[in-house]
Amino acid sequence: MKFRYAMVCSSNQNRSMEAHFLFKRQGFDVSSYGTGTHVKLPGPSLREPNVYEFGTPYKYMLDELRRKDPELYKRNGILPMLKRNAAVKLAPQRWQENAADGIFDVVITFEEKVFDMVVEDLHNRDHVILKTVLIINLEVKDNHEEAAIGARLTLDLCQEIEAVESWEESIDDLIAGFEKQHRRKLLYSISFY
Repeated sequence: MKFRYAMVCSSNQNRSMEAHFLFKRQGFDVSSYGTGTHVKLPGPSLREPNVYEFGTPYKYMLDELRRKDPELYKRNGILPMLKRNAAVKLAPQRWQENAADGIFDVVITFEEKVFDMVVEDLHNRDHVILKTVLIINLEVKDNHEEAAIGARLTLDLCQEIEAVESWEESIDDLIAGFEKQHRRKLLYSISFY
């Protein structure tokens, strides 16, 4: 694969990790992040989410939720999701703290507010090497089924990006073709490192 990819959602749990898992299996150079202040997982009610700091190992979350209510967290898909996540990497990472991870060629976000945060963060960084980075948003609802669909669509899109000589010259056509084929609207922006 030619490019280095970052998958970004709010908590680095569902959408970004589903894509990370799929891309890793396909041999892509991929990382994943969240942009939120904390990592939030559903709890027993909407007012009682499980809140963790970025960097808390997925295995720790898995063990804690197994102790709290194994039936609830198995039924709502949180335990299998955390098990998958733990097999991909140690812990959720925050996008705004990823400078040490190096540069990415393509950043995919799964929610418009996350896209805006990534674009703003890149804009505010020092542009030292002036290397372009393509940021694309594919809106994906934050549930397990939609995350799986979104990951496959993202893989299709990134395989098309990989196949062209220069994405800079063909991005408009790639985006238009994807939108027409999949009936999904994409946002994109170009920034620099």
